[in-house]
Amino acid sequence: MRLPSQFHPFRPRLLDALSGYDRQRLVADLGAGLTVGIVALPLAMAFAIASGVKPEQGIFTAIIAGLLISALGGSQVQIGGPAGAFIVIVYGIVERYGLANLLIATSLAGVLLFVMGLFKLGALVRYIPVSIVIGFTNGIAVLIGLSQFKDLLGLTTPRLPGDFFGQIAMLSSHLDSFNPAAFGVGMACLALVVMWPKSYTMPQAPVGLSPHLRRWASHLPGTIVALVLATLAVLLFKLPVETIGSRFGGIPQSLPSFALPDFSWATAKLLVIPTITIALLGAIESLLCARVADNMAPQHQRHDPNQELMAQGLANIVAPFFGGIPATGTIARTVTNVRAGAASPVAGIIHALALLAIVLVAAPLALHVPLAALAGILLFVAWNMGEWREFARLKQFLLPYRSTLLGTFVLTVVVDLTVAVEVGLLMACGFFIYRMSTMFSVKPHPAHDQTGQLPPGVAVFELFGALFFGAVGKIEAMAGQLPAHTRCVVLEMHRLISIDSSGIDALQQLHRQLKRQGIALVLADVNLQALGLIRRSGFEQEIGPGRIAPTVDAALLGLAG
Repeated sequence: MRLPSQFHPFRPRLLDALSGYDRQRLVADLGAGLTVGIVALPLAMAFAIASGVKPEQGIFTAIIAGLLISALGGSQVQIGGPAGAFIVIVYGIVERYGLANLLIATSLAGVLLFVMGLFKLGALVRYIPVSIVIGFTNGIAVLIGLSQFKDLLGLTTPRLPGDFFGQIAMLSSHLDSFNPAAFGVGMACLALVVMWPKSYTMPQAPVGLSPHLRRWASHLPGTIVALVLATLAVLLFKLPVETIGSRFGGIPQSLPSFALPDFSWATAKLLVIPTITIALLGAIESLLCARVADNMAPQHQRHDPNQELMAQGLANIVAPFFGGIPATGTIARTVTNVRAGAASPVAGIIHALALLAIVLVAAPLALHVPLAALAGILLFVAWNMGEWREFARLKQFLLPYRSTLLGTFVLTVVVDLTVAVEVGLLMACGFFIYRMSTMFSVKPHPAHDQTGQLPPGVAVFELFGALFFGAVGKIEAMAGQLPAHTRCVVLEMHRLISIDSSGIDALQQLHRQLKRQGIALVLADVNLQALGLIRRSGFEQEIGPGRIAPTVDAALLGLAG
């Protein structure tokens, strides 16, 4: 059945990618998918643990949601799964509402994401100012980093609270339980991940043994190397550090069965804000990630934002029924996918299947993974996640940009991401309205009739910019600023680029006030947008016949006649 035109057609990019699919592209996708699968394993576990849930829930999310996002999405190379941006949100929801309600909120957010894509709202995400995106991204990075100090320092504390100051107080009060072994493991992993060769920094033509070894090493993910070495160190030296096995009892060697979370409308009403937060953040992250992928892989067709939102929605609807947490597009894994030479969404499907194979074969090995190692890896992720140079560049921007970015950043850290985005959008809208209002002006018009003089008692003004609700004050003040003995006011409106209903109302009020003073109002050279609204609103009839002239000269001639 064909959908109405207002709906976006559901057509995954995979269908187009499979047209002409050959062995060469399969080999490229196979190599990229296996590489990303290895990279995704430690990140999925680390994100889940940092979010306050079990490590296997992160892996299940990467498998199920990652498979659906790649198979149904609108991007050639985007990889989906649990993301660092969700850590703070998920942790707060679990702490406040419980795990069952997190799963419900995730599914509801999935429905919202699908509806956004279906109604072609994917482009609206791009209207969120970059200052807000940078502000909350940097704020989330700070909170992720702070949340890892418990495991990095090996502190013995109760479950950390969700708020910034509560976490600092909790960590400070338990510094006496500092574990040097855990700190050493975590810092060693952090240093190794930072210094490990990256494939995208390698020269194109390596010469000699050392460059060849570095290029070979660059194809091994540094996170996996750090995790393996840390686990071996804990086993060989019997280091007294907390591991996945000691805290969670290990990872099951199978996927969970389908299970419906307890649902009630009374509970759903309490989850409105968490649902909107997950959906909004998921939409922003996935579409920003897809744009990054487009820029890195210009040889591929650009992503379809609405199809991507529908795929993200379906992934988030399904994953919670298998114990999964919120999923979105992930920049680190997507970049790895592109760098590894992915040719189509098949690479993302292979990445999910590779993770499944690892779970089925090697899950018992995760028992000995030290949590401090995952903390060190997440500190590296948090650092790369933030755009810290933007703080140094703030002095180059005006007050509105600086205020919005810093306000969103501070509110994200000390209050809540939802509040930060809401306040940031209000600030951005307020500054935009103010800026647009300053661009509207009313100036005397240098108009003359054929004799070189204006008729006695005639005042001519030019309107510049957009006459909207934020600028109507300049129209309302006109009547009181006219010189004595004025009998007619002509408004030249050729440079009035836009007018809204508030602007029409201001003109109507001006006309009525001038009429009470015995002054006529004439509009001249009105552009099409303003003229259409003037006619639809009935103002043309109110102002009277002959009061809308094609030019200022025609208006003056009419007055002279």
